[in-house]
Amino acid sequence: MSTKKEADAQKPRINLRPILYFALGSAFGIFLYMKIRFGGLRISDFLFLLLIPMLSLRPVSLKRTAAVFLCLVVFAGTGALAIHCYAQNFISGKPQGVYEVTAVVSTFTVKEGCTHATLTRVSLGGDRVSGKMTVRIPREDVRAGDRVAFTGEISRSPLPDDSYGEYLFANDIRYSAEPEEAEITGRSGDPFLKLNAALYDVLHDNMERDEADVAYALLTGNSGGMDEGLLQAVRYGGIAHVFAVSGLHIGILFSAVMIVCKRLGKYRFVPACALSLCYCAVCAFTVSSVRAVIMSSALGLYRAIGRKHDFLNSISFAALLVLTFLPAQFLSAGFRLSFGACLGLALYSVPLSRAFRKLPKFLGNYLSANLSVQLFTFPVLFETFGYFSVWGTLLNFVLIPLMPVLFLGVLSCGLLALIVSPAAAFLLSFPGGMLSLLLFVFSAADFSFVLTGFSLGAGGTVWLVASVLLSEKVRFSWKPRAVLAAGLAVLFALCVFVRNAVVCGCKFTVEEYGRAVLVQTGGERVLILNGASLDSCERFLNRNYGGTLSAVVVAGEDEFAEIGIAAFLPAEEIYAREEIFTGLQETEVKFAEEFTVGELGFRFESATKLAVFYGELVAEIDLNFSAALGADLFIGADSFGCTYYLNGGNVYKLLWE
Repeated sequence: MSTKKEADAQKPRINLRPILYFALGSAFGIFLYMKIRFGGLRISDFLFLLLIPMLSLRPVSLKRTAAVFLCLVVFAGTGALAIHCYAQNFISGKPQGVYEVTAVVSTFTVKEGCTHATLTRVSLGGDRVSGKMTVRIPREDVRAGDRVAFTGEISRSPLPDDSYGEYLFANDIRYSAEPEEAEITGRSGDPFLKLNAALYDVLHDNMERDEADVAYALLTGNSGGMDEGLLQAVRYGGIAHVFAVSGLHIGILFSAVMIVCKRLGKYRFVPACALSLCYCAVCAFTVSSVRAVIMSSALGLYRAIGRKHDFLNSISFAALLVLTFLPAQFLSAGFRLSFGACLGLALYSVPLSRAFRKLPKFLGNYLSANLSVQLFTFPVLFETFGYFSVWGTLLNFVLIPLMPVLFLGVLSCGLLALIVSPAAAFLLSFPGGMLSLLLFVFSAADFSFVLTGFSLGAGGTVWLVASVLLSEKVRFSWKPRAVLAAGLAVLFALCVFVRNAVVCGCKFTVEEYGRAVLVQTGGERVLILNGASLDSCERFLNRNYGGTLSAVVVAGEDEFAEIGIAAFLPAEEIYAREEIFTGLQETEVKFAEEFTVGELGFRFESATKLAVFYGELVAEIDLNFSAALGADLFIGADSFGCTYYLNGGNVYKLLWE
């Protein structure tokens, strides 16, 4: 017994997987580069260099220590170099201005008489440029694969300074335009774009509009055309992944082809990989679908050659490939959620399966997989979208077993409808019935109850660290594991409390785009609007405060529009400067130059400038400018995403969101 304990003591906490450290090093290099270049670097960001590598070391093994750290440093440098080259390419090219544009439509959404499209193979003034362009075209007949031409004012995308900027950066969208008119000059020869467009047309020509939009989203991951109310219900219900082509879709297709091609024996994975890759191309190579194709191919290859498949190595290999060739995808929510879900499965699916072994097999397998995914993606979902669905486990229990029938049914019927066009309406009536039932459920049921209204802050990092340290991949006996679990639970609760509670003093939290400020004391919650949309306000409150606001203060230039937005927010009062007719009957708007809300005092200095008084302290808010005028705290145009704290005559900048 003692010999076994001594042998276990000489083992590292985590088995060394070189490919895992290659991927971790690359990701860490990209992370550090983005932090250094765009601000917000903290000492705690370097803790990663100590945590995971130290768990991989045997006691007193300098050679192994040097190898692990060298591996991390080299691949961190490779990742940093990759993202640096990407960033330099992103800001290169034509300056903004008026150009004659020709391009090919890659993805599109038809809505309210217009087509919102992403263009590739872009030429400006006759010169081919790298990167993509987003465009709003005032016509509804634009499809994927169409060659379009127009003349208009072209804007350049800057390097990312908010979440929308990160989306543009991650997807290499360098230009944008809103031409008054555009001409379709022909069709691209790309067969995958043609198939994408053909599927859209056959679905919308033979199904009801809502059903067709849902079917198209299910097949391609493009949910832009779905009704906003339905899309929000789907998100709150925790099944949005159904309408984002991911490992679930690729896994179903891959398995179906493997079954159909069973006679090919161990080589059946070849057509499965080929067809999955083609499907990935139809869906514009989303990062989650690329990851799934890589991992499915690795699994098929390992089985074909009779080697044992290591799930964690497959995840690492897929991540390394994506980060090497598409380093900016590290910033996308799709990357974090896709790989986070896989890591959760790798860390917890086996031990949770054992925990549920007394349950019926199908129920135990579902619960272990679902909880494994949620354990690791919880902080990512919460900080990305501002809420966490409490319905996900229940709805996915019903929907995931139906997904092979639903997905393969819509896909096969859609393809058959393209081949046998006279029977298209009949063929699509079968999946149409299933989708009608889905629409009925989400229109009749209320899934608006979600976990929201606060931020995890540093607690998100603590949660992820705990997810790794408490898994079976890390060798701890039960006593140290119990102590570690208790300590991390206390630290997590403390981080969340410090991030959200206002015990004393006055806290100012600035919306990520710098268009709203939430002012909080022990008893008051006041939201100040300066050009924010209703959607951005709701997302902002989801992440910071979920109750009823004491007041909303309108401090923007378009007072009428912002009062209209404030009327939809959960607030007891609305304040504005200039008295105007609002037409509101149920909501009272108070007009005043100076007013108080509890222990907070407010004074309008101008239409867009507001002084906030808290005791003897004064804060000035002017989100249109960035120069202070002598206040204790100035919040200007460069304060987006920051949190400040006024207390005892001191000003603290807590964090960069």
